[in-house]
Amino acid sequence: MTFRPDREIFVGSLHFHAETITGRLRELAYLNKNVKIIFVNTLTNETETFHFTGGVVAFVEKLNHLKTPLHKPLYGFNQRDDCEVELALQYNDGYQETLFAYANNIHTIDGGTHVSGFRTALTRVLNNYARKNSLLKEKDPNFSGDDVREGLTVVLSVKLPNPQFESQTKVKLRNMEIDGLVNSIVGEAMNDFLEEHPAVSKKIIEKALTAARARAAARKAVELERKSALESSSLPGKLADCHSKDPADSELFLVEGDSAGGSAKKARNSRFQAVLPLRGVVLNVERARLDKILSNIEIASMIRAIGVGITTTAVPTNGNGNGEESENEEAADTFNIEKRRYDRIIIMTDADVDGAHIRTLLLTLFFRYMQPLVEHGHIFIAQPPLFGVKQGKTVRYAMTEGELEEIMEEFKGKRVQVMRYKGLGEMDADELAETAMDPKTRRLVRVELEDAVAADEIFNILMGDAVAPRREFIERYASVANNLDI
Repeated sequence: MTFRPDREIFVGSLHFHAETITGRLRELAYLNKNVKIIFVNTLTNETETFHFTGGVVAFVEKLNHLKTPLHKPLYGFNQRDDCEVELALQYNDGYQETLFAYANNIHTIDGGTHVSGFRTALTRVLNNYARKNSLLKEKDPNFSGDDVREGLTVVLSVKLPNPQFESQTKVKLRNMEIDGLVNSIVGEAMNDFLEEHPAVSKKIIEKALTAARARAAARKAVELERKSALESSSLPGKLADCHSKDPADSELFLVEGDSAGGSAKKARNSRFQAVLPLRGVVLNVERARLDKILSNIEIASMIRAIGVGITTTAVPTNGNGNGEESENEEAADTFNIEKRRYDRIIIMTDADVDGAHIRTLLLTLFFRYMQPLVEHGHIFIAQPPLFGVKQGKTVRYAMTEGELEEIMEEFKGKRVQVMRYKGLGEMDADELAETAMDPKTRRLVRVELEDAVAADEIFNILMGDAVAPRREFIERYASVANNLDI
């Protein structure tokens, strides 16, 4: 099959992103282990082959290769009523649940009935096994879904003859019969795995017990934080809110430091721009449990200001964030994208290494716990300049040293003043408004999620516990790094 885009329909740029195409082809090769896909980029004369004989097991191993797995992956496959269910899962020593779910090779980013069936089966089987083997005492409460999914990586693929999706974008599977089918097949596979691997089973149960005890030990504090951070109508005191109550017309600036926050409050248009200063370095959520995350003052302030709550899975599985859940599964997610108070959430940090670090910490938070905001294009990064070049009454701004050189060439022979901005707080309100906040003159970069697998990997490398992959990453890309203030 060959096609070319019709220019009468596709207006503007017709540039194809090779990374988007290869990401999808790689995904398809994992889901169909007998298929070899060869991608030829005629623009660069590069060829890439995708063929994974391990299928979804290789997919899970790829997702976990920067973590410390607790066991070899569990693999399950069964076919009933013209439907196929295939899954691979593996626990690691981390705290995040990473789930990739597919229906007929379509990535159902909002999950659906196949995911609810899986989650119900997992919780049920692990509770039954723990009770049967006296790993859960009679007085102990059952594990919650959160407890048994901590550190779990899953790839779940179903194939069915008449799929029903929530919308044209096919983000969520609706076939009710799939819930029970997946529940049954996963339950059998998981039960067999536990019985056949008692040493591994004990590790999994111990991990769930640790998660449960950690939550119980901090339950009172967490419940208070949940109430204030996720349910309270009161907003954080340091938030300078906008006058508009229409989310479509409103934007929130997350600003590094009180000094920069003060400048931003003076520079903003208070009709539609809100400012929330963040004090200190934001908690690295990649290395923290949910109870610690919710008790962090800065993160709790952001959750309350944004208004959408959180999702406790790396890839959300509760639909479009409307709070839906399986009747048999305890809901952990509180995320509801319709409750967002701002349509644009803009990260605004200093144009230096510390600012880049804080920006990455915030992006980790959004990717892990508010991912639909990224998927639906609500997260932006402000682009404050590094330099200001003044010649007479004319001021030009440069984002990089390269841009600075170009401006200096234009002003060649003229007396100019070059200003190096070390932080947002050094800019006066007019400069900050013109360069980073005024929609007519600012530069914004929209954060997009083209390849969730690649994004998961890069956050593991940059923010995870393993030092060796991070060192390798730095060594590999050190030669192309620029604008380092060292």
